[in-house]
Amino acid sequence: MKEIILIKDGELALKGLNRSTFEDMLVKNIRWRIKPFGSFQFKKSQSTVTVTPLDENADLDAAADEISRVFGIAGYSRAAVAEKDIDKILALAPVYLKDQLEEAETFKVEAKRSDKKFPLTSPEISAMVGGKILESFPHLRVNVKNPDITVTVEIRDEAYIRGNQLKGAGGMPVGSSGRGLLLISGGIDSPVAGYMMAKRGIDLVGIHFASPPYTSLRSEQKVHDLLSKVARYSGRIWLHTVPFTEIQEMIREKCPEEYFTIIMRRFMMRISCMLAETTDCHALITGESVAQVASQTMLALGCTDAVANQPVFRPCIGMDKEEIIRISRKIETFDISIQPFEDCCTVFTPKHPKTKPHLPDVEAAESVLDIEGLCKRAFEGITRIAINSSGVENV
Repeated sequence: MKEIILIKDGELALKGLNRSTFEDMLVKNIRWRIKPFGSFQFKKSQSTVTVTPLDENADLDAAADEISRVFGIAGYSRAAVAEKDIDKILALAPVYLKDQLEEAETFKVEAKRSDKKFPLTSPEISAMVGGKILESFPHLRVNVKNPDITVTVEIRDEAYIRGNQLKGAGGMPVGSSGRGLLLISGGIDSPVAGYMMAKRGIDLVGIHFASPPYTSLRSEQKVHDLLSKVARYSGRIWLHTVPFTEIQEMIREKCPEEYFTIIMRRFMMRISCMLAETTDCHALITGESVAQVASQTMLALGCTDAVANQPVFRPCIGMDKEEIIRISRKIETFDISIQPFEDCCTVFTPKHPKTKPHLPDVEAAESVLDIEGLCKRAFEGITRIAINSSGVENV
């Protein structure tokens, strides 16, 4: 029995004349993601991508699991392929869907006839397949409003028989909305922010600030593990690690304590903008949420953004912690984020941070620093690795 995967692309249908460009990018992403599981053929037709294994060793289970996390997909399902002959369809449907039908109590049949030359209408196909299923599984009842299983027969270049469609990851194909630089810490919020922007089609590049000996190698490994989870959805992420110790020590030595965090964040923004220009990124992405901590008040965020020459995307900005944690559990980053390995954001934290800073005061407080020299030395010390869903990649 020949089996394939049918993919429905959902939101891409709204793209009008640009639709084929987005669909091509989706197919490219799917092809790259399931490449380790065998050789496959891809075909686009009427908001559907058909994925056909080309050899018997192709792992359709692993491919379907990977496809479930590819952005740009509204739904997907495995399907059996039959000749466009009603007798062949009637013979195959009860056999292919046997396990699902035995577990169900109610069902309905839908038919979609793209090939109008097929001699039976969609209602006729549905009635005949439904009758065959009732004959084979007499315990079943028909329920057209809320069935346990919907059996779908699609008549295209071939006949496809499938059960319930599984929900896809949604969103837009990664890369279709450009590239963004994710400021990734070891906390709960920034991996969620990366996931959310990747879902809107942004290709992620990562930047992490490390301050040894105040932060440990375990802290950096934690960031690698977090990005590995995000990469299950976004694909490969290049991570750039910035040596940040000198900057934080200079801030501690020369600046008023109440401004430590804001000045630190401004340095992060400056260096991130420098990196964005060299990595073709057109926005910064952070995990900040309004009023979650002292550095995330509106006035503090305004002081931080004042040094940025790139748009700053904050997808978590209006979410409370419970909402962010819910997504972090879904993408399996929460348990990693709560590991007790601190990042540089917790180094030299002021006892009484300024919650309502004014930009002229912040600029005056940091004016004693060699801002250009500190940023230049940190930028020159950046190291880079590639991270995929399996961890650090050898490239």
